[in-house]
Amino acid sequence: MNTEQALTIDELRALASASVTDSCACEIASYPGWTRTPVSFPQAQMRPAGTLAGDPYAEPTFAEYHPHGTNYWSPDAPIAIHYFPYNRCAVQQCSVCLRYCLSYVEAGGYYVEPRIRALDVRHIVDAPVAEQAP
Repeated sequence: MNTEQALTIDELRALASASVTDSCACEIASYPGWTRTPVSFPQAQMRPAGTLAGDPYAEPTFAEYHPHGTNYWSPDAPIAIHYFPYNRCAVQQCSVCLRYCLSYVEAGGYYVEPRIRALDVRHIVDAPVAEQAP
């Protein structure tokens, strides 16, 4: 798969539906919600599977999608591809256990922090496109 390929919600669901039960050093399954990528994370065994980022020349929204009271850190927060932070994510697959995860770099005022979240089909939602402020 082309690493720059923008994935549709159906393609994302198909990737997330892959059943993996093998244990692995990546421990992707132990990151159900967003977390700082651990220093011990085996990035070398990850391979790009696509992107959820849209037009590189358009500023994606910072609006989040939490219709049921979740928040950014919630393990059961919806994965809504048109909303922050999913609209800035890469999708990666572990080459050893074949699990998928989402990743992006949080850029704060004085730091950058790579973050990851396991891709779980139960949380992928088809939310309406976020509106941009004028």
